[in-house]
Amino acid sequence: MVQGDVQDLRLPRQIELDARCAAIRGVLAARTRRLWRDGALEVPVLALTDALGAELRAVLGRGQLRRGLEAAVEALAAERQGLVAVGRQTGRQSGERISRLCLVASDGAERFYRQVERCLATHATRVLGCLLEVDSGTLGKVVYRRDTAVKLILADHKDAVAAVLRSLVP
Repeated sequence: MVQGDVQDLRLPRQIELDARCAAIRGVLAARTRRLWRDGALEVPVLALTDALGAELRAVLGRGQLRRGLEAAVEALAAERQGLVAVGRQTGRQSGERISRLCLVASDGAERFYRQVERCLATHATRVLGCLLEVDSGTLGKVVYRRDTAVKLILADHKDAVAAVLRSLVP
């Protein structure tokens, strides 16, 4: 099972209105892979380009990036509770559009990827997961500009997600 067909994903409105939308979808669909050997979920595989790295640093500077699986799971669970509460009050279901982006390094353990897969499956309608072709040490150096291992980062604002997705296409 692919995390939704990339062509059918409801990306942020900013992206769907962008002239580069088809190209962004093309980059996301170009290569997919299971997070772990026996996993059920395939995610887009992305290179950590200079443009992507620069945009991740910009998103970090705006306070729209969370580091680590635990922080991502907590943030997504809290947001889900809020969406459920709003849905009860308005009678409308929200959260059916990708508004969060989870990027994972390629050198995690199987147990880590199983947990990431569970998180992505739980929040599939609003979180897009991608595997970066980079180890956690390099990801830490690129994003945080210091020697630190970073296995997962979550762009936790729709504007940040749109900016990161735009950085995939020149």
